[in-house]
Amino acid sequence: MQFKLTDVLAELTARTERLLTAPILGDPSDPTRLVLGALSVRESAERVVIAAVQQARRDGTSWQAIGDALGVTRQAAFQRYGKPVDPRTGAPMDTTPLSDAATLATTVIDDLAAGRWEDVTTRFDQTMRDGLPATALAGAWAQIAGLAGVYESRGETVASRAADITITNTPLAFEAGDFVARISFRDDRTIAGLHILDSASA
Repeated sequence: MQFKLTDVLAELTARTERLLTAPILGDPSDPTRLVLGALSVRESAERVVIAAVQQARRDGTSWQAIGDALGVTRQAAFQRYGKPVDPRTGAPMDTTPLSDAATLATTVIDDLAAGRWEDVTTRFDQTMRDGLPATALAGAWAQIAGLAGVYESRGETVASRAADITITNTPLAFEAGDFVARISFRDDRTIAGLHILDSASA
């Protein structure tokens, strides 16, 4: 979606003004009014960033320069704000990851941590089923435990979309090392890829 910078700046200003006056003019019986107001400001601020990126691209700014300004790689900037075109159809690609991607990923991780190998492999797509049986999955998890000790916790999942696949990255903390679970899902929620990567190279 294209945003006009002046329009989204006006929206941000209006929402910020409402938030500033909420303690005085808002309903004192509604304790969530400030939280909801803050969320609306955050939503508008993100639209301002999107509009600014779109304007920068129209002006010929490279993804490298935009990524530098955002503090991310050019690929990360493109994945978040770019509009890739599907070479198969010439149409804009869907860049929105599955809405339940984080839940899908954390369920897989929790199953791995609990040793429920078959629960994971039953969600594999056909290619994954053919290439990674439950015994091999168990062996791979055991290898990581041998390198880094006991699994302790997982962090917040970040999801992105590339063509027909939603890709999730979830930090994993082990007793003596940190990893990233990179799990890819098809639109039918089957698992198209599962990798446990060293956090330094993820």
